Amino acid sequence: MSTPDRAAIEKVIQTYFDGLYEGDAEKLGSIFLTTSALASIGPDGKLQVVPRDQWLDMVRTRPSPMKSGLARDDGILHFDQPGPTMAFVKVKCQIPPRYFVDQLSLLKVDGKWQVAQKVFQAEVRN
Repeated sequence: MSTPDRAAIEKVIQTYFDGLYEGDAEKLGSIFLTTSALASIGPDGKLQVVPRDQWLDMVRTRPSPMKSGLARDDGILHFDQPGPTMAFVKVKCQIPPRYFVDQLSLLKVDGKWQVAQKVFQAEVRN
């Protein structure tokens, strides 16, 4: 993997972390493909799939972790780029009391890295 690609991907991931913490839906929207969705298994054990725009609306209406004074702890846990147009990044982030592990699949579309899909799990801690 070339250094410029890794730097560009890490910049996307930093924008992701900042957008989540700041509650900035426009920032998040800028790094997710319009066709992307978020998938997880809900507390009821059932698959939940949320299209990008629906998720961004939820981000706009919830209090941001930053404005709520919540602690920030995010970082890259795993990075893999198997080819010139595909990457996988596993990250951790939090909106206490919820702690997340996100798997972000990225594609390089028209020379720009973007998140194509997010699969995540959340753990609630007291």
